[in-house]
Amino acid sequence: MSNRITIDPITRIEGHLRIDFEVAGGKVSKAWSSAQMWRGIEKILLGRDPRDAWVFAQRFCGVCTTVHAISSIRSVENAFNVEVPLNAQLVRNIIIAQHSLQDHIVHFYHLSALDWVDIVSALSADPKKTAQLAQSISDWPGNSETEFKAVKEKLAAFVQTGRLGIFGSGYWGHPAMKLPPEVNLLATAHYLKALDYQKKAAAAVAILGGKNPHIQNLCMGGVATAINFDNEATLNMERVALLRSLMTETRDFVKKVLFNDVVAIGSMYKDWFTYGRGVDNYLAVPEFPLDSKMTKFDMSGGIIHGGDLKNFRKLTNHSDEALINGITESTAHAWYKKDTPKHPYEGVTEPEYTDFEPEGRYTWCKAPRLDGRPVQVGPIAQILASYAAGDKEVVAIVDSVCSKLGISVNALQSTMGRHVTRAIRSVIMADKSLKYLDMLIDNYSKGDTVYANHVEMPKGEYQGVGFHEAPRGTLSHWMVVEDRKLKNYQAVVPSTWNAGPRDENGAAGPYEASIQGNPVADAHKPLEVIRTVHSFDPCIACAVHSIDPEGKELVNVKVR
Repeated sequence: MSNRITIDPITRIEGHLRIDFEVAGGKVSKAWSSAQMWRGIEKILLGRDPRDAWVFAQRFCGVCTTVHAISSIRSVENAFNVEVPLNAQLVRNIIIAQHSLQDHIVHFYHLSALDWVDIVSALSADPKKTAQLAQSISDWPGNSETEFKAVKEKLAAFVQTGRLGIFGSGYWGHPAMKLPPEVNLLATAHYLKALDYQKKAAAAVAILGGKNPHIQNLCMGGVATAINFDNEATLNMERVALLRSLMTETRDFVKKVLFNDVVAIGSMYKDWFTYGRGVDNYLAVPEFPLDSKMTKFDMSGGIIHGGDLKNFRKLTNHSDEALINGITESTAHAWYKKDTPKHPYEGVTEPEYTDFEPEGRYTWCKAPRLDGRPVQVGPIAQILASYAAGDKEVVAIVDSVCSKLGISVNALQSTMGRHVTRAIRSVIMADKSLKYLDMLIDNYSKGDTVYANHVEMPKGEYQGVGFHEAPRGTLSHWMVVEDRKLKNYQAVVPSTWNAGPRDENGAAGPYEASIQGNPVADAHKPLEVIRTVHSFDPCIACAVHSIDPEGKELVNVKVR
């Protein structure tokens, strides 16, 4: 007999994601992924000027606002065939890379590490042994005995208050927690340091974007970031020096701390390279354009079927007709007006709520499909696609990590593999940020000072799509314009690809498929399910949840 268990919410960040699953024989036998809130930004956009859509579209999310701005502005530029000057592309590329870094640092340390790290165990660690361990892994200057001793004392004082705050709902002492006390103390210390470094990446985005979250510097045809290295009121050499300093510090933290921590923790949970594979069709779009016409990209994209890297089709740009025409969304099990699967240009967003119906409708997420198949998106998809495409930088680091861990590349298609590929992507984002800053300085110094093209918007009907490889995976915004007003607008976001429900054929989405087969040692503390779902970096992008300042119940686990 199986038990059905509900975790609501399972997310540690914006948005309500509910996971229901049944356990039989100590393993998950069936699962449901349910987005619990709906915002309806698509309907708010109808009738508005398409050039303004990127400002509204950032409100799809309260955290990853930048990605929606990028995708939205690309959709209107695609609709009207607008070229973007190289300087503007490079400014956008820096913003994209730094935003990715902030996202990945926050995800690993603050949204998922506590699924693997036992904070309470760190109280029994020896700071001297912790320092010796940390220094054997990295020469980062923050790995001193004094630092770890101070963190242990801070943690002990926090525990003695009897109010664990954000640590209150952890499954401390769970039998699936395997790390020794010294590793737990090391990770706890880096958890706290990571708060400072994610802020540096956010500050870099704000310097270029005007503010963060919700950047203010985009316009159809470029950016509004005035560039003049000799002017006090523009992006000048003082701002460039500050950017370089922030990005260098963040790069060092990522390379010397985050990357090593993920690999070290992965080496101690090697069984988790065998769980959580789920849907093994992958999609990633090319990112980081290096020309005005969006024909040359610095990072590869592609489509992989069945987890076989030999079954790979490279995507060279964002105009791939098979990709554009192959995407549909199903509402068979979603709380929208029932219809046949629609292409995003024809998509309809008409809410029709029922209740949670396990065999019927149970989520606000639609079910995106590529050529009728579910696909998984995210850093795992981009790293596997780049590896399959032969990207030398990616191949080198993937082969090195897999050798160090003693695993095959195929094993990255797993719960722990999603963490490892995200750490690899972090290293790449850190290097590319500084590369694009150097390219911007070089291009401007050669006499190219243009950062935006003025474009008149003609009357008539147009349609455009803006793809972006966001931190959580492939994002696309689709717009139909009629006489300079938005006639239709649809966003197919990474969390919809991954968190989507079953389709009309009964095929499960990536979250649902990845949980099946996961072990569950204690149904009242389903840590194993949480680990797999959190490895995707779940954030229901079209939802915002409230934090209860009185500390009332935020997590509810039911066993029925």
